[in-house]
Order: sequence, then C-alpha cells, then structure tokens
Amino acid sequence: MNNRRTFIKNLGAAAGMAAFAPELFASEPQKLWFQISLAEWSLHKAILNEKKLTNLDFPVVARKEFGIGIVEYVNQMFKDKAKDTAYLNDLLTRCKDNDVKNHLIMIDGEGGLAETDATVRNKAVDNHKKWVECAKYLGCKTIRVNSFGRGTAEEVAKAAVDGLGKLGEFAAPVGINVIVENHGGYSSDGQWLSNVMKQVNMKNVGTLPDFGNFCIKRSSGGEWGGSCTEEYDRYKGVKELMAFAKGVSAKTNDFDEKGNEAKMDYARLLKIVKDAGFKGIIGIEYEGNVTSEYDGIKATKKLLERVGAMV
Repeated sequence: MNNRRTFIKNLGAAAGMAAFAPELFASEPQKLWFQISLAEWSLHKAILNEKKLTNLDFPVVARKEFGIGIVEYVNQMFKDKAKDTAYLNDLLTRCKDNDVKNHLIMIDGEGGLAETDATVRNKAVDNHKKWVECAKYLGCKTIRVNSFGRGTAEEVAKAAVDGLGKLGEFAAPVGINVIVENHGGYSSDGQWLSNVMKQVNMKNVGTLPDFGNFCIKRSSGGEWGGSCTEEYDRYKGVKELMAFAKGVSAKTNDFDEKGNEAKMDYARLLKIVKDAGFKGIIGIEYEGNVTSEYDGIKATKKLLERVGAMV
C-alpha cells in the first residue's frame, strides 16, 4: 500500500514537472539511418559569382551556419590548388578547428573519362590523378568524376569502362573511390551507367546517384544548356544506380508551402535509397533560384531530417 502511494505521489510530481518544464521530458531527436553532408555547389553563387566566400571559408560556414560536419568540395572552387600543400594545410586546419570531416571532391573541367579518342581520354585520366592525390591529402574517401564522351551509346560506354578502369587502378592503392554521377548525356541514363559499372567491376569504382540530374537530351546538344527534351525516370534511375552507390546527392530546386521539394517525391526517393541497404552519406545540393542559397540549404536539411525519420 505504501509502495502504491509512493508511486502515485512520484507520478504526480513528474506530471507537474512536465507541465512546467516540458523540455526536460522531450524525447531525443530520432537518429537517422544516414549522415548528412553539404555539397559546396550549394554555395556556388556566393563563392564564384558574388565572391562573398572562398573555398577556405566553406567548412567553417558548413559547421557554423548549418550545423553540418561533413563536406563535399567542388574542384572549381580551388582548381589551381590541388598540389599546393600550404593551401591544403590551411584548409585542413579550418576543418580541424571546426570539427569538420572531408568526404569527397567533385571534379569538373579535367576532361571526359569516356571520350572515344584514346589520346584525349588518357589525357583526362592523367588530369584526374592530381585530384586523387589531393583527396588523399585532405582525408577524403572519394572523388566524383564525369563519364562524358562523344559517339554512340555503345562507343562511349566502351570508352567509359576503359577510362574509369584506368583511374580506378591508380586510385585503389591509396584508398580513394572513383564515382560517377548522373550528370548529363548518357550518364543520366540509369541503365547505361549501371551497365558501365558492371563492366568496370572494381570495388573502388561506383556511382553517386543524384536525385535531380536525369536529363538525357538537351536542345543545346550538350550535357548542359538549353531546355531538356528527353528525361529519364528519376525513380527508376536512382534505383538502378543505388546498386553501385558510394554516396547520394540530395538535389533540391524549389519547395512547396509544406517544405517538400516541389517536383520530387523525397519519401519515395529516400525509401529507394534505404531499401538498397545504403547507410552512408547523403549530400545536400541545393540548386534553386527562388530561395536564397542559405535558406535553400536549411530547407533541404529539414526535409532530409523529417522525411528520413519517417522512411
């Protein structure tokens, strides 16, 4: 009887405390099944166009402005610094001071690894080697490359297998992954890129499924520019590429009044990612024009946290 009275008394006291100090009884935030990183392209206007930030500021801003401790660089932001150890040491110091982990470097402008001209393709492979070494120096695990090339789908696929294979062989001994994003042209065809991966068949060569880049043909005739005239099914494409994924790019452009991506079903996309057994890093890549870069990044983070907890 005394035990029962004590229990009721304690229960009443707890209820009173909860009423006056609910924060003491708030549940812990649900731990996600993936980690969130920030892709530097999300701030490309601030860095490249407005010159408000530099690449050295990026890890600091990621941590202080957005509470994100994993970053993905874009080589365009420090394209002449791949071998500049003084610069890289400065960057590493800023990462250490802000408890930021370097995840990958996205490589552009170094040539297509699927060019059908062997001389051009081999030059592209050589151009990428310094970024493999840079990634290793910065403590990254991965570089993202492009499988661009001119020719028929079969010709470019054959060239991609060769180019990716050669770069993969160079990167393997230093523990760096080489991953391809669906990034325009044939690479935005999920079946085409997954078939290339099957033929390369290397542990350190994989994919970076991007939720948004599934335009196969453009009015410009190139990977970028003009309007999209043919688009691959994004949900089919993400599912095909997840079999080889060593990262995921959470692309966003615009949001509705509920905070959802306006043209993508994030619940469906994240379910595909989770069903593939992925438990790695998903990178925020905001690319919209309506919302500012800072607000777009924050909105994407909230979207990932909210939907990720429900999937």
